[in-house]
Amino acid sequence: MEIKLVGGSLGAEVHGVDLNNLSDDENEAVLQAFADHLVLFFPGQNLTHEGHHRFASLFGELEVNDMLVHFDEDFPEIVVLDSADTPTADVWHTDVTFRESPPITSILNMVKCPPVGGDTMWINLYDAYEGLSAPMKEMLEGMTAIHVNTYGEGHAEHPVVRIHPQTGRKSLYVNRIFTKHIRQLSRPESDILLPFLIRWCEQGSFSVRHRWSAGDVAMWDNRCTLHSVANDFEGQRIIQRITVLGDKPVGVGEPRWAKHKADTNGASDFYGTAYPF
Repeated sequence: MEIKLVGGSLGAEVHGVDLNNLSDDENEAVLQAFADHLVLFFPGQNLTHEGHHRFASLFGELEVNDMLVHFDEDFPEIVVLDSADTPTADVWHTDVTFRESPPITSILNMVKCPPVGGDTMWINLYDAYEGLSAPMKEMLEGMTAIHVNTYGEGHAEHPVVRIHPQTGRKSLYVNRIFTKHIRQLSRPESDILLPFLIRWCEQGSFSVRHRWSAGDVAMWDNRCTLHSVANDFEGQRIIQRITVLGDKPVGVGEPRWAKHKADTNGASDFYGTAYPF
């Protein structure tokens, strides 16, 4: 097995393995590479449904999402994302952080991709945290934020700085789609700090970009990355995806300050919506 770095901040290509038939030693090596590089690319794998399922199972319990299209009734964990009927996720985000336990990872199997465009990009949230000043880090480690399902029901409260359960490293844990308000701050204060943190995370120096080919497999650590699709393509883009169920985000001890009393003057968050929490 050969591991080739593809970004200065994160991301590696893995060559010399067949994901449909991994040995025990290769399983361990892939798990270590995943912890080290956060995003892994496996060119030209052409995964079978059985191979996709078996590989994803290395990382934990698999999600069955009844709201998305399933490709094979024998493998209900595999869902199909077709650009013909699925909106392109072209905003930086971490998947479904409005859940109490967001996913650990997703494994994508590219079935069909356009000849040009449609790349996927990822951000290293370890580096985003580590690039902050010491006073900012200390303040943020005492805070939590509300994450809201902007497409339906559901919200959760998570630490602004998350500790990875395996590596022990700290990362910023905010994103543009779902993170709405820092609980320990007033709304005006949160509306200044949170947009700054989001823009800080989205810097190109923290990123890696992947140009897809049919048969490629990619996976990322949803606990310490953002991702987004470049919506610059024409034609069809079909991906088979399996998502691994997650764990509850843990911060640096308990929040250091009480939650701020809700603003009673109808103040809204940065996105123009008032929330009752």
